[in-house]
Amino acid sequence: MAKVEIYTWQYCPFCIRAKFLLNQKKIRFQEYPIDGDDLARKVMSDKAAGRTTVPQIFINDKSIGGCDELFALEENNQLDALINENQDNS
Repeated sequence: MAKVEIYTWQYCPFCIRAKFLLNQKKIRFQEYPIDGDDLARKVMSDKAAGRTTVPQIFINDKSIGGCDELFALEENNQLDALINENQDNS
């Protein structure tokens, strides 16, 4: 299974929506809540090439963007392939 990480704020509707899709698809992910944590926000921003909006989602350490980009991958039938990419190379 792919390594999926998501940086979130607790009450962010886009974060909630992105996590809902991941949970619905039974994709395990590591969540990093960054509410009020300036250091964690800087880590996220550095990892996300300067982006500061949440959520920021990474699959196998590659930034895919936020909620809209996650749903676009799903709508274009690309999310499952991205998640299962490493399994094909095992």
